[in-house]
Amino acid sequence: MSGVARAQRTMRFRGRSYMAFVLTPEPPIIDWLAELDEWIKSSAGYFVGRPVVVNLSGLTLSGAGIAHLLSELTARDIRIMGLEGTDPAALPSGLPPVLKGGRAVSNLEPVAPAAPKPEPAAPAPKEPTSLVLEESVRSGQLVYFPEGDVTVLGSISSGAEVMAGGSIHVYGALRGRALAGTNGNARARIFCSRIEAELLAIDGYYRTADELDPMLRGRRAQAWLEGDGLKIAALD
Repeated sequence: MSGVARAQRTMRFRGRSYMAFVLTPEPPIIDWLAELDEWIKSSAGYFVGRPVVVNLSGLTLSGAGIAHLLSELTARDIRIMGLEGTDPAALPSGLPPVLKGGRAVSNLEPVAPAAPKPEPAAPAPKEPTSLVLEESVRSGQLVYFPEGDVTVLGSISSGAEVMAGGSIHVYGALRGRALAGTNGNARARIFCSRIEAELLAIDGYYRTADELDPMLRGRRAQAWLEGDGLKIAALD
């Protein structure tokens, strides 16, 4: 053994955050799973490769019941990275960890420093932000802009997805998925010059291609929330 002492290296740990989708099962579970199957049928591959957290706060399940529910989700190719809303001590071994401290997208904003600024001034009104895409969104692409509106000067191809904290404006055809108001903005809208969408959603309320009125296909249209439902109407 060498008598030369080796310098001890410092182990570095860094934190990193990622966006995850949250599923909130509701009783009766068999009906909720059936609704999930309909979603997956109309939006094949939506959850593939995406981390998912399961919120169990609305359920009263034993450890075995939770394990069975997670096995049903895994069989549907849904990757579970963690759980919320349950007691870790009640879970059998081998299940994903219980996560704490998760925040909705709308809360993921920089926190102002506690110390006062040397020269305090009246805050300027926050200007609305927007993202303009001058080209079409191709199949397989995902555009996520939580700060405001997204305007696509081209089209959204089948298999492509655009998510916006505000409204979505598509000057071409909308053939893929458009999800507006993702940060809880119920006043967001979706506009397009030609509607052939696979999925439309505003603030969590959605319509799939199967639920789209055939009379609307290929027409200029807008979508908005009214009450507890997503409305779609022609613009011409």
